Amino acid sequence: MEKTASTPIQLFRGMTADELAALRAAHCIRVQRYDKNALIYHAGRVVHEIGIVQSGSVNVESNDLWGNKSILSHVEAGQAFAETYALCGEPLMVDVAAAEPCEILWLDLVPMLQQQNTAASWHPKFLHNLLLLSMQKNLALSQRIRCTTPKSARGRLLTYLSAQAVRAGSTHFSIPFDRQQLADYLNLDRSALSKELGKMRDDGLIRCRKNEFELCGTE
Repeated sequence: MEKTASTPIQLFRGMTADELAALRAAHCIRVQRYDKNALIYHAGRVVHEIGIVQSGSVNVESNDLWGNKSILSHVEAGQAFAETYALCGEPLMVDVAAAEPCEILWLDLVPMLQQQNTAASWHPKFLHNLLLLSMQKNLALSQRIRCTTPKSARGRLLTYLSAQAVRAGSTHFSIPFDRQQLADYLNLDRSALSKELGKMRDDGLIRCRKNEFELCGTE
């Protein structure tokens, strides 16, 4: 393992240095770097590795054959992706792309789940952490569904920005998306999103500059 993320890696929580060394010795771990916008995983591929972002970030995207794109989730340092597909062996229904230059630590489930490793001290810790990760992913998916449920652009923006403020614990916060990515996440046309943000700013609801936002008139 070349370096660790600034955010603790959840799948390794509770593991000792010796247990991590045992994972490396079992050839379960490799590290790879990607440039911004690089396609890390593509839809249709069958995978057996879980990706953990060590630095940078990635977007999980849905792209149809007509070129329409939706961002389903943004995965930051310390977080993982593709764990469900790696466990189930189903072809990917999504693409994973580098949102910025990033370093990915790959966990190969084939050696990790072999019978001889089930008695290893790290094994129950890994399964416990994997279950918690899956539950958190369900919450993130529910959040996106909640953000895309309102029919209007303003309703979607208010839902998303309110959730970000709660997450940050402040009415002043930054978001992980640029304008196009935010439009893709909320299933909106970029021009419609930019127009609505301008209206909300004129109505005194928000202040914003690039990815920095402040919610105004809130109690």
